[in-house]
Amino acid sequence: MRLELHEGEYKVSEGDAAVVLLPKEFALLQFLNRNRGLAFSREQLLDQVWPLEYPVERTVDDHIYRLRKKLAELKHVQIKTIRGFGYSLSIRDANPVNIRIPAVQDTELQETLLGVLGKYHLYGQGRSMLTLAGQQDILGYELDPFYLVCTHFVGGDLQWLLDTDEVGLGERLYYLLLFYIFSGDPSTKLALCEQVLAKHLLSGPQHTELKILNILDLYALAGEPDKALERLKLTYKVIAGPGYENFIPVTAISELFVHLIAGTADEQLEQLARRIDGLLLAQPFLREIGSYHAVKGMWHVRRGAWKEAEELLDEGLQVLEMSGFVPMQLYALHRIVHYCNSVPCKEALRRKYKGLLEEALERVGLNRLLQPLEERLHDALLAL
Repeated sequence: MRLELHEGEYKVSEGDAAVVLLPKEFALLQFLNRNRGLAFSREQLLDQVWPLEYPVERTVDDHIYRLRKKLAELKHVQIKTIRGFGYSLSIRDANPVNIRIPAVQDTELQETLLGVLGKYHLYGQGRSMLTLAGQQDILGYELDPFYLVCTHFVGGDLQWLLDTDEVGLGERLYYLLLFYIFSGDPSTKLALCEQVLAKHLLSGPQHTELKILNILDLYALAGEPDKALERLKLTYKVIAGPGYENFIPVTAISELFVHLIAGTADEQLEQLARRIDGLLLAQPFLREIGSYHAVKGMWHVRRGAWKEAEELLDEGLQVLEMSGFVPMQLYALHRIVHYCNSVPCKEALRRKYKGLLEEALERVGLNRLLQPLEERLHDALLAL
């Protein structure tokens, strides 16, 4: 089906159906149509459609919302949301030819592209992951079930993880559980995670990751840092084995955070920090760099060095935003807010990061989706 844009009239038509748009709506659709099938971030769309103006990212979302409502009359036009990245335009063929793209049948190409996706995952480049995942139709490859779920998680798409029928609940459970522990009372989250571990509801690798890594912070945030320090003995024993090399930096950062919560002396924290500096020099993963700066910022909160604390906290959050790993941004804020509530902290800082956490929860929809998320997890405890 051919989409026709009539520039002088700001009108778009498909067969006998036609819609009149506002000038900026038309310009946005025109750009997306010229680059049909490609995904663009909000920043890229602002640069292309509003080059000499100073709009905000919300401007793009508002125009996309209005465009979708108006284009609903055109049956084959679809503006896709690339979660955590931006938007893409596609035209559905009314009489599609049932021919598979040849590249999809090329096993070597599939493995190569999934390998690139894996590298982006390793380096903490969430935006790169989402961009590559959004170009499947153009590049001619298909996501396997793991990366189908993982990219939705990285983009913060909790609604999809809750509702999709593309993959089973067992393949989504770990990621739903991670979202669950990013808000609210850590003691409640810890209790549920311990039930999940006791019932062995997760796959082998995910069970191990929850047991040796994710639960460390939960112990600490729930006021049980001694349990976290005890569990670290098992963690280092496991990651000393083959295949766990990339767990070492994130484990070291969690160890620093646990010791910070436990009130460990600055001298020992300095030793841990120097080790992390060396690890991140060799493995400069964006997720870990952002998380490390945030933990160092909390350390400065403990010292009462408010200016330095805020600079480090903001730098950490900026790196995590640059990484595009939406859940890691959320979790860093969760850590910061709970820490600032547990120690003497400048009230302006406490309010600032509490507000940022509330905004992040709203963007992801976690407040709105918390009840169905809890229900899904408790159902899994009974059913799986």
